Amino acid sequence: MKYVFEILPALLSGMKLTLGVFFLTLIDSIPLGMLLSVGLMNKAKNILGKLINWFLTAYVWLFRGTPLLLQLIFVFYGLPLIGIVFDRFNAAIFAFILNYAAYFAEIFRGGFGAIEEGQFEAATVLNLTRWQTLRYVVIPQVLKVVLPSMGNEVINLVKDSSLVYVIGLGDLLRAGNVATARDVTLVPLVLVGAIYLIMTALLTWAQKKVEKSFSYYR
Repeated sequence: MKYVFEILPALLSGMKLTLGVFFLTLIDSIPLGMLLSVGLMNKAKNILGKLINWFLTAYVWLFRGTPLLLQLIFVFYGLPLIGIVFDRFNAAIFAFILNYAAYFAEIFRGGFGAIEEGQFEAATVLNLTRWQTLRYVVIPQVLKVVLPSMGNEVINLVKDSSLVYVIGLGDLLRAGNVATARDVTLVPLVLVGAIYLIMTALLTWAQKKVEKSFSYYR
């Protein structure tokens, strides 16, 4: 236990960075994903509308089809070749937001697709504006549909945050690896695993609470 308390401050410091990546990615990627999903569902016939739809489709295909680890490397080491330079933390946030926004876009697109067209027509009859229809009729139902899928992605985000080690950030896993290599013991990695389990357990509990709050839509 003495050894555990010795290395715990370093692990908690790494966890602080891990949580920073997690929350900043979540706060930015969910709204961006929702906006992208609206663009993906655009049925405009004009050239501009088709170009926007094609661009968004290509964006989602690219970021869902390539590993997040490769995207991190490209953002931090590749973009400086064309004059776009990020520090390590901002590079990680930028890559994570782009990646998870693509996943959330597809999740929200599926949610919007599950809403019957008749509900939009009924809202029009009731003289609701497009924004009022989305806010009071569509989005609450979409959130209920997509909550399980979003919960899975949120939990994956906690674990994916460990990938930031590749660009030299001192996250939770990196702190555990440093202590393991220095002290030649697996205890730090066991503690890292326990901390990740605690974080995912708390997120699973929160997800169930949120899903329960939407149960009145049954």
